[in-house]
Amino acid sequence: MRKCCSIQVESASIEPFFEQKHYKRKALLLTEGQHCFEKFFLIKGCVQLCYLKENGAEQTIDFAIENWWISDFTAFPKGGIAQFSIRATEDTDVLSISADRQCQLLKQLPEIEAYFHLVFQRAYAASQMRLRYLYEFSKEELYLNFLQQFPDFTQRVPQYLLASFLGFTPEYLSELRKKFIS
Repeated sequence: MRKCCSIQVESASIEPFFEQKHYKRKALLLTEGQHCFEKFFLIKGCVQLCYLKENGAEQTIDFAIENWWISDFTAFPKGGIAQFSIRATEDTDVLSISADRQCQLLKQLPEIEAYFHLVFQRAYAASQMRLRYLYEFSKEELYLNFLQQFPDFTQRVPQYLLASFLGFTPEYLSELRKKFIS
């Protein structure tokens, strides 16, 4: 990281803006169709971002683990209706912040804005690469790339959720795993 982008802030100065919460495995942090008032920073655990398809199947589109942010970023700024649900895939501890508190934080500590800019720049870049991989890679290449890029996820995320994220059926993922792990 470049010097100009490093941000040093006393944690005590930002603590009042956040609420610490604990979620048990399978608990919903956000429910599709409800208002989204929070953005979450994961201290410990893992969550999935998903939505229900027309056929009633759940489609996972993202995961977050320790030190990552997650929310319905379209709905969050104005407390709009969430297009996604967020569910804990393991016991999870988060710091939660509302849009109003985030605005107050940014007014009080404007240097935090550079931090958020970097976080979302990286997240957007990752989304762009994911789309490229979905268009460019075969299913096998997609799976192998995921294993290489995120080996911890394969141990932490249930296989049916990983299959949903990759656009596979659980059965197809099982076949791939046998082929490449055996």
